[in-house]
Amino acid sequence: MHIRAPAILVAARQHGETAVVARFLTEEYGLIAGYVAGGRGRQLRPVVIPGNAVDLQLSAKSDSQLPFAKIELTDSRGPWLAEPLPAAAIGWICALTATALPERQPYPTLFEALSGTLDAICHAPSARGWASALVGYEALLLRELGYGGAGGRPEGELSEIIEIMDALSEPLDHYLLADRRGDVMAARTRLRALLKRIA
Repeated sequence: MHIRAPAILVAARQHGETAVVARFLTEEYGLIAGYVAGGRGRQLRPVVIPGNAVDLQLSAKSDSQLPFAKIELTDSRGPWLAEPLPAAAIGWICALTATALPERQPYPTLFEALSGTLDAICHAPSARGWASALVGYEALLLRELGYGGAGGRPEGELSEIIEIMDALSEPLDHYLLADRRGDVMAARTRLRALLKRIA
């Protein structure tokens, strides 16, 4: 297997002393994991951050083997991780994507939507500019995986968007995150609390 594609890094966990097993969302191949040698080293540490857009090269001798990944940064979300609200939003949306999607099934609409939502989080002047995109992505994810979800991007004041966010909590937890290891919804709870402060 040899793959080269634009990708969004959505999760990374330590493997051994210096390596990382990362999960990437690609338009053509869906969610795919790869072994990044030296991922915790000085050169790659700023690249192996959830939310970053990368040029991904994967290679493996067989489909059952965890592929080796070479990555090159194309768009960094690192500067926004110093701000609590954007950092919480990036963390939540990447964790949701990495946890909810099945491996190696393409969802081109979700790839485009995730990319657009991350751009909105990083470039909108405030959370009021990106909160609707984030909630719209949650609804789209539910819909793409066959669990309903309201159509379109919600509009209105931040307080109204938080109400829609609250309504989506149960289906996200029940359908997409039930029986998953770790409490992914805790990231969403933190994000909602931060949004509520500015609403």
